[in-house]
Amino acid sequence: MCTRILWNSNNHAVLTGRTMDWPESTEPVLTFFPRGLERDGGTLAGTTVVGDNPLRWTSRFCSLVTTVYGAGTADGLNEVGLGAHMLYLDRTDLGPRDPDRPGLQIALWIQYLLDTAGTVGEALELLDTFQLVPVEMHGFAATVHVALEDASGDSAIIEYIGGRRQVHHDRSYTIMTNEPAYDDQLRLLKEQVHKVRSLGHDEPGSEVPLPGNVNAVDRFQRAAYFSALLPEPSDEQQAIAGILAVTRNASVPFGAPYRKGRFQTYNTEYRTVCDLTHKRYFFELTTSPNLLWAEIGQFDPSPGAPVMTLVPEGLDLVGDVSDRFTPSPAPF
Repeated sequence: MCTRILWNSNNHAVLTGRTMDWPESTEPVLTFFPRGLERDGGTLAGTTVVGDNPLRWTSRFCSLVTTVYGAGTADGLNEVGLGAHMLYLDRTDLGPRDPDRPGLQIALWIQYLLDTAGTVGEALELLDTFQLVPVEMHGFAATVHVALEDASGDSAIIEYIGGRRQVHHDRSYTIMTNEPAYDDQLRLLKEQVHKVRSLGHDEPGSEVPLPGNVNAVDRFQRAAYFSALLPEPSDEQQAIAGILAVTRNASVPFGAPYRKGRFQTYNTEYRTVCDLTHKRYFFELTTSPNLLWAEIGQFDPSPGAPVMTLVPEGLDLVGDVSDRFTPSPAPF
Protein backbone atom coordinates (compact mmCIF):
# COMPACT_ATOMS: atom_id res chain seq x y z
CA MET A 1 0.00 0.00 0.00
CA CYS A 2 1.38 3.44 -0.72
CA THR A 3 1.38 7.13 0.14
CA ARG A 4 1.65 10.20 -2.11
CA ILE A 5 2.44 13.69 -0.77
CA LEU A 6 2.40 16.82 -2.94
CA TRP A 7 4.18 19.98 -1.75
CA ASN A 8 3.04 22.77 -4.06
CA SER A 9 3.25 25.72 -1.65
CA ASN A 10 6.98 26.40 -1.28
CA ASN A 11 8.86 28.96 -3.38
CA HIS A 12 11.55 26.68 -4.82
CA ALA A 13 9.98 23.64 -6.47
CA VAL A 14 6.76 21.68 -6.89
CA LEU A 15 7.61 18.34 -5.29
CA THR A 16 5.86 15.02 -4.86
CA GLY A 17 7.03 12.28 -2.52
CA ARG A 18 5.64 8.76 -2.67
CA THR A 19 6.20 5.42 -0.99
CA MET A 20 5.81 2.08 -2.71
CA ASP A 21 4.56 -0.35 -0.07
CA TRP A 22 4.24 -3.94 -1.25
CA PRO A 23 4.70 -7.46 0.18
CA GLU A 24 7.36 -8.50 -2.33
CA SER A 25 9.82 -6.92 -4.72
CA THR A 26 8.12 -5.20 -7.65
CA GLU A 27 11.42 -5.51 -9.55
CA PRO A 28 11.73 -1.73 -9.92
CA VAL A 29 13.79 -0.38 -12.81
CA LEU A 30 14.49 3.30 -13.38
CA THR A 31 13.67 3.87 -17.03
CA PHE A 32 14.03 6.77 -19.43
CA PHE A 33 11.71 6.71 -22.44
CA PRO A 34 12.48 9.08 -25.37
CA ARG A 35 9.85 10.69 -27.55
CA GLY A 36 8.41 8.93 -30.57
CA LEU A 37 7.94 5.44 -29.11
CA GLU A 38 5.18 3.37 -30.67
CA ARG A 39 2.98 1.94 -27.90
CA ASP A 40 0.41 -0.85 -27.78
CA GLY A 41 -1.89 -0.47 -24.80
CA GLY A 42 -3.30 -3.94 -25.27
CA THR A 43 -0.22 -5.90 -24.26
CA LEU A 44 1.08 -6.96 -20.85
CA ALA A 45 4.71 -8.11 -20.74
CA GLY A 46 4.48 -9.09 -24.42
CA THR A 47 1.15 -10.92 -24.08
CA THR A 48 -2.03 -9.61 -25.69
CA VAL A 49 -4.62 -8.82 -23.01
CA VAL A 50 -6.86 -6.46 -25.03
CA GLY A 51 -7.66 -8.33 -28.21
CA ASP A 52 -10.45 -6.04 -29.36
CA ASN A 53 -9.63 -2.43 -30.23
CA PRO A 54 -6.47 -1.83 -28.16
CA LEU A 55 -5.32 1.75 -27.65
CA ARG A 56 -2.21 2.56 -29.71
CA TRP A 57 -0.21 5.78 -29.60
CA THR A 58 3.14 7.46 -30.25
CA SER A 59 4.80 9.12 -27.27
CA ARG A 60 4.77 12.91 -27.49
CA PHE A 61 6.98 13.53 -24.45
CA CYS A 62 9.98 11.77 -22.96
CA SER A 63 9.67 10.52 -19.40
CA LEU A 64 11.68 9.21 -16.46
CA VAL A 65 9.81 6.54 -14.53
CA THR A 66 9.94 3.48 -12.31
CA THR A 67 8.62 0.36 -13.99
CA VAL A 68 7.28 -2.66 -12.08
CA TYR A 69 7.53 -6.32 -13.04
CA GLY A 70 8.64 -5.20 -16.52
CA ALA A 71 4.95 -4.79 -17.33
CA GLY A 72 3.96 -1.22 -16.51
CA THR A 73 4.79 2.11 -14.92
CA ALA A 74 4.04 2.85 -11.26
CA ASP A 75 5.55 6.31 -10.85
CA GLY A 76 7.41 9.07 -12.69
CA LEU A 77 7.38 12.39 -14.51
CA ASN A 78 7.76 13.70 -18.04
CA GLU A 79 9.89 16.41 -19.63
CA VAL A 80 7.30 19.18 -19.20
CA GLY A 81 6.63 18.51 -15.53
CA LEU A 82 3.61 16.21 -15.36
CA GLY A 83 3.94 13.69 -12.54
CA ALA A 84 1.88 10.51 -12.16
CA HIS A 85 1.64 7.88 -9.44
CA MET A 86 -0.27 4.60 -9.35
CA LEU A 87 -1.41 3.41 -5.90
CA TYR A 88 -3.35 0.33 -4.85
CA LEU A 89 -7.11 0.63 -4.24
CA ASP A 90 -8.95 -2.62 -3.53
CA ARG A 91 -12.37 -1.13 -4.40
CA THR A 92 -11.40 -0.34 -7.99
CA ASP A 93 -14.13 -1.46 -10.40
CA LEU A 94 -13.67 -0.52 -14.06
CA GLY A 95 -17.07 -1.79 -15.19
CA PRO A 96 -17.81 -4.01 -18.22
CA ARG A 97 -15.66 -3.84 -21.33
CA ASP A 98 -16.99 -1.71 -24.20
CA PRO A 99 -15.17 -2.87 -27.38
CA ASP A 100 -16.19 0.31 -29.18
CA ARG A 101 -13.73 2.25 -27.01
CA PRO A 102 -9.96 1.76 -27.35
CA GLY A 103 -8.81 -0.46 -24.49
CA LEU A 104 -5.78 0.33 -22.33
CA GLN A 105 -4.50 -2.27 -19.90
CA ILE A 106 -4.35 -0.56 -16.52
CA ALA A 107 -0.62 -1.12 -15.85
CA LEU A 108 0.10 1.30 -18.74
CA TRP A 109 -2.42 3.91 -17.57
CA ILE A 110 0.00 6.51 -16.24
CA GLN A 111 2.59 5.83 -18.94
CA TYR A 112 0.01 6.79 -21.54
CA LEU A 113 -0.72 10.02 -19.68
CA LEU A 114 2.99 10.85 -19.27
CA ASP A 115 3.56 10.12 -22.97
CA THR A 116 0.78 12.36 -24.22
CA ALA A 117 -0.19 15.05 -21.67
CA GLY A 118 1.71 18.10 -20.45
CA THR A 119 -0.60 19.19 -17.63
CA VAL A 120 -3.16 17.73 -15.26
CA GLY A 121 -5.89 19.39 -17.31
CA GLU A 122 -4.68 17.77 -20.53
CA ALA A 123 -4.45 14.39 -18.82
CA LEU A 124 -8.03 14.62 -17.54
CA GLU A 125 -9.29 15.49 -21.02
CA LEU A 126 -7.77 12.24 -22.30
CA LEU A 127 -9.73 10.02 -19.90
CA ASP A 128 -12.78 9.89 -22.18
CA THR A 129 -10.73 8.73 -25.17
CA PHE A 130 -10.05 5.19 -23.89
CA GLN A 131 -11.30 2.52 -21.51
CA LEU A 132 -9.15 0.93 -18.84
CA VAL A 133 -8.97 -2.87 -18.85
CA PRO A 134 -8.09 -4.86 -15.69
CA VAL A 135 -5.04 -7.14 -15.58
CA GLU A 136 -3.09 -9.18 -13.02
CA MET A 137 0.63 -8.99 -12.28
CA HIS A 138 2.37 -11.71 -10.24
CA GLY A 139 -1.00 -13.00 -9.10
CA PHE A 140 -2.23 -9.60 -7.91
CA ALA A 141 -5.17 -7.83 -9.53
CA ALA A 142 -3.98 -4.36 -10.58
CA THR A 143 -6.78 -2.53 -8.78
CA VAL A 144 -5.34 0.97 -8.59
CA HIS A 145 -6.16 4.65 -8.44
CA VAL A 146 -3.94 7.44 -9.74
CA ALA A 147 -2.60 10.77 -8.53
CA LEU A 148 -1.50 13.44 -11.00
CA GLU A 149 0.20 16.80 -10.55
CA ASP A 150 2.05 19.24 -12.77
CA ALA A 151 4.68 21.98 -12.56
CA SER A 152 2.00 24.61 -11.82
CA GLY A 153 1.01 22.75 -8.64
CA ASP A 154 -2.31 21.51 -10.02
CA SER A 155 -3.44 18.12 -8.70
CA ALA A 156 -5.99 15.40 -9.40
CA ILE A 157 -7.00 12.05 -7.90
CA ILE A 158 -8.72 9.57 -10.24
CA GLU A 159 -10.64 6.51 -9.07
CA TYR A 160 -13.08 4.01 -10.58
CA ILE A 161 -15.71 2.96 -8.03
CA GLY A 162 -18.67 0.81 -9.03
CA GLY A 163 -17.72 1.13 -12.67
CA ARG A 164 -17.87 4.93 -12.58
CA ARG A 165 -14.97 7.37 -12.72
CA GLN A 166 -14.54 9.78 -9.84
CA VAL A 167 -12.17 12.74 -10.22
CA HIS A 168 -11.01 15.10 -7.47
CA HIS A 169 -9.33 18.01 -9.26
CA ASP A 170 -7.87 20.85 -7.21
CA ARG A 171 -4.38 21.85 -6.05
CA SER A 172 -5.58 21.32 -2.46
CA TYR A 173 -5.68 17.54 -2.96
CA THR A 174 -2.12 16.91 -1.83
CA ILE A 175 -2.30 13.67 0.19
CA MET A 176 -3.30 10.23 -1.06
CA THR A 177 -3.07 6.70 0.33
CA ASN A 178 -5.10 3.53 -0.33
CA GLU A 179 -8.28 2.39 1.38
CA PRO A 180 -10.89 3.73 1.68
CA ALA A 181 -11.89 5.73 -1.39
CA TYR A 182 -10.78 9.36 -1.49
CA ASP A 183 -14.13 10.87 -0.42
CA ASP A 184 -13.99 8.75 2.72
CA GLN A 185 -10.38 9.69 3.42
CA LEU A 186 -11.27 13.38 3.32
CA ARG A 187 -14.24 12.78 5.64
CA LEU A 188 -12.09 10.83 8.12
CA LEU A 189 -9.46 13.58 8.09
CA LYS A 190 -12.10 16.18 8.98
CA GLU A 191 -13.33 13.97 11.80
CA GLN A 192 -9.79 13.61 13.14
CA VAL A 193 -9.22 17.37 13.01
CA HIS A 194 -12.48 17.93 14.90
CA LYS A 195 -11.48 15.32 17.50
CA VAL A 196 -8.07 16.89 18.05
CA ARG A 197 -9.56 20.36 18.46
CA SER A 198 -12.18 19.06 20.88
CA LEU A 199 -9.30 17.82 23.04
CA GLY A 200 -7.97 21.36 23.22
CA HIS A 201 -5.17 21.01 20.67
CA ASP A 202 -5.85 24.11 18.57
CA GLU A 203 -2.16 24.66 17.75
CA PRO A 204 0.46 22.23 16.41
CA GLY A 205 2.64 20.72 19.09
CA SER A 206 4.33 17.60 20.37
CA GLU A 207 1.27 16.78 22.50
CA VAL A 208 -1.17 16.57 19.57
CA PRO A 209 -2.42 12.96 19.39
CA LEU A 210 -1.66 11.62 15.92
CA PRO A 211 -2.57 8.22 14.45
CA GLY A 212 0.61 6.15 14.58
CA ASN A 213 -0.06 2.85 12.88
CA VAL A 214 0.70 1.83 9.28
CA ASN A 215 -2.82 1.44 7.87
CA ALA A 216 -3.85 3.78 5.06
CA VAL A 217 -6.05 6.05 7.19
CA ASP A 218 -3.35 6.60 9.80
CA ARG A 219 -0.73 7.29 7.14
CA PHE A 220 -3.06 9.73 5.35
CA GLN A 221 -3.70 11.73 8.52
CA ARG A 222 -0.08 11.71 9.65
CA ALA A 223 1.15 12.83 6.23
CA ALA A 224 -1.46 15.59 6.11
CA TYR A 225 -0.41 16.89 9.53
CA PHE A 226 3.34 16.95 8.98
CA SER A 227 3.26 18.17 5.38
CA ALA A 228 1.14 21.15 6.48
CA LEU A 229 3.89 22.08 8.96
CA LEU A 230 6.82 22.04 6.54
CA PRO A 231 8.76 25.32 6.88
CA GLU A 232 9.66 27.41 3.85
CA PRO A 233 12.96 25.97 2.57
CA SER A 234 15.99 28.14 1.87
CA ASP A 235 16.80 26.36 -1.39
CA GLU A 236 15.89 23.37 -3.54
CA GLN A 237 18.12 21.00 -1.54
CA GLN A 238 16.30 21.85 1.67
CA ALA A 239 12.97 21.45 -0.10
CA ILE A 240 13.91 17.94 -1.22
CA ALA A 241 15.00 17.10 2.32
CA GLY A 242 11.69 18.39 3.67
CA ILE A 243 9.45 16.31 1.40
CA LEU A 244 11.63 13.25 2.01
CA ALA A 245 11.26 13.70 5.78
CA VAL A 246 7.47 13.57 5.55
CA THR A 247 7.55 10.70 3.05
CA ARG A 248 9.79 8.67 5.35
CA ASN A 249 7.43 9.40 8.23
CA ALA A 250 4.60 7.81 6.23
CA SER A 251 6.66 4.74 5.33
CA VAL A 252 6.03 1.22 6.62
CA PRO A 253 9.02 -0.31 8.47
CA PHE A 254 10.13 -3.88 7.79
CA GLY A 255 8.03 -6.38 9.71
CA ALA A 256 5.24 -3.94 10.59
CA PRO A 257 1.94 -5.88 10.68
CA TYR A 258 -0.67 -4.73 8.20
CA ARG A 259 -3.65 -7.06 8.03
CA LYS A 260 -4.47 -10.74 7.72
CA GLY A 261 -4.58 -12.17 4.23
CA ARG A 262 -2.20 -13.43 1.61
CA PHE A 263 0.53 -11.26 3.11
CA GLN A 264 0.48 -9.71 6.56
CA THR A 265 3.16 -7.07 5.96
CA TYR A 266 3.41 -4.46 3.24
CA ASN A 267 6.69 -2.74 4.05
CA THR A 268 7.93 0.22 2.02
CA GLU A 269 10.05 -1.08 -0.85
CA TYR A 270 11.18 2.32 -2.14
CA ARG A 271 10.51 6.04 -1.98
CA THR A 272 10.61 8.58 -4.79
CA VAL A 273 10.50 12.35 -5.14
CA CYS A 274 9.47 14.06 -8.38
CA ASP A 275 10.86 17.59 -8.73
CA LEU A 276 8.45 18.88 -11.34
CA THR A 277 10.12 22.29 -11.51
CA HIS A 278 13.66 21.12 -12.28
CA LYS A 279 12.68 17.76 -13.88
CA ARG A 280 14.67 15.65 -11.42
CA TYR A 281 13.66 12.22 -10.17
CA PHE A 282 14.89 10.99 -6.79
CA PHE A 283 14.81 7.33 -5.75
CA GLU A 284 15.52 5.66 -2.42
CA LEU A 285 15.47 1.86 -2.14
CA THR A 286 14.74 0.89 1.46
CA THR A 287 17.25 -1.97 1.34
CA SER A 288 20.02 0.49 0.47
CA PRO A 289 21.33 3.49 2.46
CA ASN A 290 21.78 5.64 -0.64
CA LEU A 291 19.64 8.32 -2.27
CA LEU A 292 19.84 8.38 -6.07
CA TRP A 293 18.61 10.88 -8.60
CA ALA A 294 18.60 11.52 -12.32
CA GLU A 295 17.75 14.52 -14.51
CA ILE A 296 15.64 14.29 -17.62
CA GLY A 297 17.83 16.93 -19.27
CA GLN A 298 20.81 14.56 -19.16
CA PHE A 299 19.18 12.10 -21.59
CA ASP A 300 18.62 12.21 -25.35
CA PRO A 301 14.87 12.79 -25.80
CA SER A 302 14.77 12.63 -29.59
CA PRO A 303 12.76 10.01 -31.49
CA GLY A 304 14.97 7.04 -32.26
CA ALA A 305 17.16 7.57 -29.19
CA PRO A 306 17.55 4.46 -27.02
CA VAL A 307 15.49 3.58 -24.00
CA MET A 308 17.83 3.86 -20.98
CA THR A 309 17.52 1.84 -17.77
CA LEU A 310 19.12 1.42 -14.36
CA VAL A 311 18.46 -1.24 -11.73
CA PRO A 312 18.68 0.82 -8.51
CA GLU A 313 20.73 -1.59 -6.40
CA GLY A 314 24.30 -1.54 -5.17
CA LEU A 315 26.32 0.45 -2.67
CA ASP A 316 28.21 2.19 -5.47
CA LEU A 317 25.02 3.87 -6.70
CA VAL A 318 24.59 7.20 -4.94
CA GLY A 319 23.87 10.80 -5.90
CA ASP A 320 23.36 11.80 -9.53
CA VAL A 321 23.27 8.54 -11.51
CA SER A 322 22.12 9.99 -14.84
CA ASP A 323 25.32 8.74 -16.50
CA ARG A 324 24.92 5.21 -15.08
CA PHE A 325 21.88 4.36 -17.22
CA THR A 326 22.51 2.00 -20.15
CA PRO A 327 20.68 1.41 -23.44
CA SER A 328 18.07 -1.35 -23.12
CA PRO A 329 15.19 -2.85 -25.06
CA ALA A 330 11.90 -1.16 -24.26
CA PRO A 331 10.11 -3.22 -21.56
CA PHE A 332 6.73 -2.40 -23.14
